[in-house]
Amino acid sequence: MRDLLPRLLGWWRADEHVAVATVVRTFRSAPRAPGAAMAVGPGGEVIGSVSGGCVEGAVYDLCLEVAETGRPVLVRYGVSSDAAVEVGLTCGGTIEVFVAPLSRTAWPDFESFAAQVLGTGLALPDDGPRASGVCLATVIATAAGADGGPDANADVDMLGGHLTVAAAQHPATTSPLLAAVAADAVGQIATGASAVREYGPRGERTGTGTRVFLQVFAPRPRLLVFGAIDFAAAMVRAGRLLGYRVTVCDARPVFATPARFPEADDVVVDWPHRYLAAEIEAGRVTEHDAVCVLTHDPKFDVPLLRTALTELPAGTYVGAMGSRRAHTEREARLIEDGVPAAALARLRSPIGLDLGARTPDETAVSIAAEMIAARSCASARPLRETDGPIHG
Repeated sequence: MRDLLPRLLGWWRADEHVAVATVVRTFRSAPRAPGAAMAVGPGGEVIGSVSGGCVEGAVYDLCLEVAETGRPVLVRYGVSSDAAVEVGLTCGGTIEVFVAPLSRTAWPDFESFAAQVLGTGLALPDDGPRASGVCLATVIATAAGADGGPDANADVDMLGGHLTVAAAQHPATTSPLLAAVAADAVGQIATGASAVREYGPRGERTGTGTRVFLQVFAPRPRLLVFGAIDFAAAMVRAGRLLGYRVTVCDARPVFATPARFPEADDVVVDWPHRYLAAEIEAGRVTEHDAVCVLTHDPKFDVPLLRTALTELPAGTYVGAMGSRRAHTEREARLIEDGVPAAALARLRSPIGLDLGARTPDETAVSIAAEMIAARSCASARPLRETDGPIHG
């Protein structure tokens, strides 16, 4: 939903009545993950997607209905559904989609929610750690059933009710149900994953009753590109395409300029190892981020890689460009500099997958593909050579 927020906010401010469909749960080989969203605007305009095309037509019709009636709907699509031929998922998966109205009346606090989510995605504090994220708790089913009626024993008792929880924040409440939802929301922020939870009338985690979708909006991951060269410009474009907040850093002010990297979120003139060390110390680099070293100068890349390999969180992607000969020489310098073998094993060098890339854009694709594979713990083999679910 994050990408849809600016458009949704405009419609909300104009007091339009629209509808948003959100994937809340998936089974087997579903095409989109929980949180994927599609909205239908006041003129029938569509933004976003919930299935990559399989059931968009059916969801579109539901959105028009919900926007008109104001009554949310929870629906499941899969190959076993009665309408499988018309709107089923041919991939063999199953998805649950929650379609809810969006207007000033249906969601009075939407502007505040949007500000919190966009804040975690677009802002990096200059003097402190990154925000951990925001969790939106949405009631998608109640103990009263699927007709949208209230559960008299619940404080959050209507379909489509929302509660926004920031990291480490437990909203002040005397409601055991709200307290349970808020506590679980904080826990989901810590994991970075969205989930569906069910509660009894007093917050009992019984697996029956009020069903709540806890959707986590974590800060955009960061891609730190060191070396203001032509390959860096291609990496900026690739990183932005993948949703990263991209920083280009180089110690040479004549090369590290916003004019050369207009698509970068930040262009920093500093010694790479010094900048990275400061960002790590401030808590602004996490295991979800990536570091790409594109320099070919030992005075830059050796101290930088020593810092990256020994001080970054274990899951952070660290790659360095260069030939196999350059890699061997660089590795020898790192060993001589005291970098332990276990830390050296983290280094992805030569950087990227074997795609036969030659141009900067092709090289950026090969690096981006390796970053995706590393993040997903995937084999990076052709799908035709693998078995099992495509969407892990």
